Amino acid sequence: MLDALLAGVVAGYAIAIPVGAIAALLITLGAQHGARVAAGGALGAATVDGLYATVAVTAGAVIAPLIAAVEEPLRWISVVVLVVLGIMLALPAFRRRTAPVAAATIDAGGDAQASARVRTATFRRLFVTVGALTLVNPVTVVYFAALVGSSTLAVDAGAAERLVFVVAAFAASLSWQLLLTTAGSLVGRVLTGPTGARVTALVGGALVIALAVRAAVAA
Repeated sequence: MLDALLAGVVAGYAIAIPVGAIAALLITLGAQHGARVAAGGALGAATVDGLYATVAVTAGAVIAPLIAAVEEPLRWISVVVLVVLGIMLALPAFRRRTAPVAAATIDAGGDAQASARVRTATFRRLFVTVGALTLVNPVTVVYFAALVGSSTLAVDAGAAERLVFVVAAFAASLSWQLLLTTAGSLVGRVLTGPTGARVTALVGGALVIALAVRAAVAA
């Protein structure tokens, strides 16, 4: 049981920690929308990682060839989604009133109508958006293909050990994703002025688009 727990923790961190599009996106979302709202994105990414871990320990041998077959189409889907997200993240930099500034006004007692316009990002929306992107993220798919083909768990591992592995992988991934959104929110608190908000938007959007380009040219 302990071996399954440790294996799950290692697998969860291994799939979550590598710096890529998801990490950049979560940091930017944390800076723009705060830790609480951006936590939806963190939970979405971790949920998909947990789903991958579940499939890996239940039907890995059957799924591995299918993953290899769809890896290339998923790469291009991810590229398109990343470009769109990068543009959306950068858009606040070209508006007169950026999201972080308006949010600060709202928290201080601004009108509710402004709140409805500004807070277009919600916990649920970020959960779905980041989760869907993680699902087709080439880095995640490649790692998943390696995971299902490895001997992470013994062939004769019982249901309890497989469950422990999945829960540990999910918990490890979630802890890392929440760390990213929290770090982003701390950056957002420092960059509270209009200029800082524009810098956050531009840098975050440019980084996500750059990662899309890297995915497009990857062999």
